[in-house]
Amino acid sequence: MKQNAPEVPLDRWSRMAEASSQVDPELYVRHDVKRGLRDVTGKGVVAGLTRIGDVVGYRQEGETSVPAPGQLYYRGIEIADLVRGFSAEGRHGFEETCYLLLFGELPGGDELGIFEQTLASYRKLPRGFVHDVILRMPSRDIMNAMARGVLGMYVLDKRAEDTSIENVLRQSLHLISKFPMLSVYAYQAYLEEFRNKSLVIHRPMAELSTAENFLHMLRPNSRYTPLEATLLDLTLVLQAEHGGGNNSSFTAHVVSSSGTDTYSAVAASLGSLKGPKHGGANIKVVGMFEDLKANVRDWEDDEEIESYLLRVLNKESFDKTGLIYGMGHPVYSVSDPRTIILRDYAAQLADEKGLAEEYRLHERVERLAPQAIAKKRTVYKGVSANVDFYSGFVYTMLGIPAELYTPLFAVARVVGWCAHRMEELASGGKIIRPAYKGVNSRREYVPLAER
Repeated sequence: MKQNAPEVPLDRWSRMAEASSQVDPELYVRHDVKRGLRDVTGKGVVAGLTRIGDVVGYRQEGETSVPAPGQLYYRGIEIADLVRGFSAEGRHGFEETCYLLLFGELPGGDELGIFEQTLASYRKLPRGFVHDVILRMPSRDIMNAMARGVLGMYVLDKRAEDTSIENVLRQSLHLISKFPMLSVYAYQAYLEEFRNKSLVIHRPMAELSTAENFLHMLRPNSRYTPLEATLLDLTLVLQAEHGGGNNSSFTAHVVSSSGTDTYSAVAASLGSLKGPKHGGANIKVVGMFEDLKANVRDWEDDEEIESYLLRVLNKESFDKTGLIYGMGHPVYSVSDPRTIILRDYAAQLADEKGLAEEYRLHERVERLAPQAIAKKRTVYKGVSANVDFYSGFVYTMLGIPAELYTPLFAVARVVGWCAHRMEELASGGKIIRPAYKGVNSRREYVPLAER
């Protein structure tokens, strides 16, 4: 006799699950637990060593750490110097940055040419892969589609489980090359399935850089200006790496330390970056500015703008979380070096696009937000605009849809993930396993008949 499926008491079970999952916040203080692996000032607990990237927000004065202008180093080279170097020669810099992060040295001219040709030769995805893995199963979320694509690449790799550095490097180059296609094609499939748009698939072109190929494949007419390509290339450079402590790079270390394959490690990092607390912040910045523009009449009135920001902090405006998005960083306090670089280029693009007034609004909010935050909260260190504050504005000017903001971040950061994976495999040895202290009281098992 066929039995009916039981009615699942999800309401009651969810209340029980939530109640049994909550830990008294006071216990974290009593046991001196650094929640989020950060102390009260937001400074991260040292959990590892890396030669890949260094994020500096303080200077040491005797025994005291003093907030200082932020610095970001790729393999010991300050990011501002790196950008100044390739920009002065009128070149795109993402491919050179990839080489530096993966191999620890700047490439010579011939070596850079070979590296760029290698990436170009790896870009194309098999036709059956595009159809079966991307187009046949469109997703409303592009990051999830990319993760599925990465795991699909595992199936095609005959040496998928080989964790030798040589093989992981080969896999890394394929992933770095193919991420733009995975993101754009997944977006095109999303448009066709969920937005009733025409399906447009452009093949990558070997003579184009990563940034140029992204714009070529994204836009139906494949057209873009030199400044647009330059600015997109710059955002890729600025987001390619940010030390081993950012959530997705730390995920790459943690998962790689278990000895798993490259595709699983990168898919896990994608899952981390998808989270709005990590990779989705610039989408929130764009939304906040749209709300500000709708509710502030005079964009040049400091008092009216600050009043809006105070309402945001009071959880009365925008998404009512109390957060001014794009402001503050766990390490940087006085300034974020990526913001300084991106801000100047954003001004140029804003002039080209006729959006200088919106750019000046961003500058004004950047100046006023720290004052508003200081009025409402105890600030243990300085508060400054982070890279998300301007990157969303740049993406908007480039006509990049919000669905691709975080995937584009992944197109850049996969370089850092692969470098950190190789560093973990080469220097690790132990599986990463921090301690959690159990705080439940002890109980006896009660037989079923007595409950």
